[in-house]
Amino acid sequence: MSDVAAYPVIAPARIPLQAPPAAARSPAIARASQKDGQRCTACSMRSICMPQGLTPREMQRIESFICPSRTIRQGETIYRANDSFQSIYAVRAGSFKTVVMHRDGREQVTGFHLAGDSLGLDGVCFGHHSCDAIAIEDSNVCIIPFHLLEAMCREVKAVQQHLHRIMGGEIVRESSQMMLLGTMSAEQRVATFLLNLSDRLRMRGYSPAEFHLRMTREEIGSYLGIKLETVSRMLSKFQRDGLVDIHGKDIRILDHERLVSV
Repeated sequence: MSDVAAYPVIAPARIPLQAPPAAARSPAIARASQKDGQRCTACSMRSICMPQGLTPREMQRIESFICPSRTIRQGETIYRANDSFQSIYAVRAGSFKTVVMHRDGREQVTGFHLAGDSLGLDGVCFGHHSCDAIAIEDSNVCIIPFHLLEAMCREVKAVQQHLHRIMGGEIVRESSQMMLLGTMSAEQRVATFLLNLSDRLRMRGYSPAEFHLRMTREEIGSYLGIKLETVSRMLSKFQRDGLVDIHGKDIRILDHERLVSV
């Protein structure tokens, strides 16, 4: 992996996720909190991040222990490596990157998380988080205390099965990442990244052919294990070959089949 570039350490501020007591909030803050805490049944991401087939009573119970959603500004963290594991987070809007720091201070991006994805399950194994979760744009998350979720898993099979599917998806994602880094050329890595992002956006009801990259080319390179210059060179090649049309961070896939065959 001699193509991996060294990047400066990013150390954004972490914000507290505990809401202030109701008595200490101004009316404006209270109204904003109520708006943020709209019911899961009204959320556009419900079909992705919530179990299917719950009874109204079971849905009400889940909603009762999900903390009001919180806004995370670009560059702020939800949690950092070695923080105590307490909750998992459902991305309601926006996007995040998860990163680990090498001993020499380089940042390694390990994943990009979109609306509907979950964050924080890395803390289940040892009781603390193994990476930083950083917003790459202004985002919104719902906070789910894990001990309450575990208790409901013991009583409601659909919730247990859904949590198992999420954990299984994390295993598949990590194994796919290992294959991408271990067996694919730089050209294949960039093509696979674009196709994967396209498919994830399609599942969320967005256009799979036209989208805006929220992450930088440096972050893409870190995730794919290649240099910034290599990412830019591959994207330029795809454009010359008529596979994509690129304007800054705006991507339009012109020939999906040929991109798959790269």
